Amino acid sequence: MEFTLTYEGPLKSKGNIKDKHALRKEFHSQLLELWKYPPLKSCGPPDGHFLDDNPPEAAISIIQNVGPFRFAPLVTNKLYLIAEIDITMLRPEPIGGLVTFGGDIDNRLKTLLDSLRMPSNINEIPSGESPTDNENPFFCLLEDDNLITKIGVSTHRLLKPCNSSTHVKLLIKIRTKVSQLIFKNMGLG
Repeated sequence: MEFTLTYEGPLKSKGNIKDKHALRKEFHSQLLELWKYPPLKSCGPPDGHFLDDNPPEAAISIIQNVGPFRFAPLVTNKLYLIAEIDITMLRPEPIGGLVTFGGDIDNRLKTLLDSLRMPSNINEIPSGESPTDNENPFFCLLEDDNLITKIGVSTHRLLKPCNSSTHVKLLIKIRTKVSQLIFKNMGLG
């Protein structure tokens, strides 16, 4: 399966829990939309059980509870899925500067990758944060960023006036692949 996530806004090189969760919310709304179309549409209620808290015996649920949130990671060990990611990053800086005024690329990518995965524990969710009505379940791309098997990054100059050196525009092309074929993951890789 292939799809593209987008983001435009600040991307800090040392993003904190709030920064990462704000990005996670941006991606949730796009992934929520993705789940409305095949092949994912048939994996959730009423046809499938991927989003059930208590699925029937032979069914698989991807729901994972962390604090008050019910996370639904698409790329998960339960489905034997992995991800390949190609990122195009537009930034308001000259081309070629890996260590930049907005922060070095590798630390900015770490912030991004942390926001694409579900939190591994409650300490990765901002204190007092709880899901809104449309965040139940809370869709995210990855159960764990170790499920990324390939990543490519290209940077270009953002040709738009910006007031912040941390401002970026991202195109994130996702390609899911099956690491082990099972009946439940057919069509997802």
